[in-house]
Amino acid sequence: MTKRQIASLACAVTLAGSGLGAAAPVAAGSPTVHRVKPGESIQKAVDAAEPGDTVVLSPGTYRESVHITTSNLTLRGSTVFPTVLTPGKAADGTCARAGHGICVTGKDGAPVKGVTVRSLTLQGFAKNGLWASRTDRLKVDRVTAEKNGNWGIALERSVRSVLTRNTARDNADAGLFVSNTVDSEAGAVDTEGTRISHNRLSGNRVGLTVRRLRNLTVDHNEATGNCAAVFVVGDESTPRAGAMSLRRNYVHSNNKHCPKTPRLPFLQGSGIVLTGAEETLVTQNRIEDNVGTSPLSGGIVLFKSFVGALNERNYIRDNVVLRNGSADLANRDTGKGNTFRGNTCGVSEPAGLC
Repeated sequence: MTKRQIASLACAVTLAGSGLGAAAPVAAGSPTVHRVKPGESIQKAVDAAEPGDTVVLSPGTYRESVHITTSNLTLRGSTVFPTVLTPGKAADGTCARAGHGICVTGKDGAPVKGVTVRSLTLQGFAKNGLWASRTDRLKVDRVTAEKNGNWGIALERSVRSVLTRNTARDNADAGLFVSNTVDSEAGAVDTEGTRISHNRLSGNRVGLTVRRLRNLTVDHNEATGNCAAVFVVGDESTPRAGAMSLRRNYVHSNNKHCPKTPRLPFLQGSGIVLTGAEETLVTQNRIEDNVGTSPLSGGIVLFKSFVGALNERNYIRDNVVLRNGSADLANRDTGKGNTFRGNTCGVSEPAGLC
């Protein structure tokens, strides 16, 4: 019997003994709202919550990290005034010690399911604003992740996720990062329909990185002021990355300069870049004014991966791609079956793709 069921039973007994038989007892298992104010512990409320409960944070600043391992839990802040999480003075708990703001983690074979994180600002964490691993149907909505030391919002080993209406800005690496796994080599994971939609990505090294995944949709996002807007990253592993769609995104003026790394050349002026991907549809996007001289610069760029894996059977069609440099459309690898059709553009590499 759960704590809530015990409390409900006690309430029913009390009411019966008092003669107030007309008052109905609280139904066992009814969701509970846990309210937290600045200065109080969010983690304490999360630990007390049961599946189906909601933890509501009042506006203000909270100096702590939060670890969620309970399924069907909602953590949300104010929709009117800012609710901000920043690092605490002492790293208390595994999430804080890892340098993250919010952690949502399940286990192999037992993912945490149905968690929602909404209407929060995650600011200034050493690693990631939000880190999720081994989740199913995670929803992250209206979260601002800014000035974090690695990724703004990051997911691995997760399926059926929804990332929508978030703002990721000024993070040291990707604003949004979704991946098969970050600590081992493996083939691409079928996300079973993850959707990344209506997010705004600015001032990051990369706006969005999709790494070694299949079966997801990236639509109606805006990316501007990053070094690169969108990376779809694959390699020679099996299954390969791809079988996804990128549609109706607005990608413009991603001209920030980022120095080279051991894996990549310097970045500047990259719109949508595919490396080592297959069967990906890039359609009805508007990609403008992304200008640079990096090997990855251009509006829509196909480039072989870090390990030399080629792009194959990708479909680039019906996009508006203008004033990008050194080219609007650039096919810079030798993979087979990539098609460019119906795009509005001015300059291509090689010539003839427009």
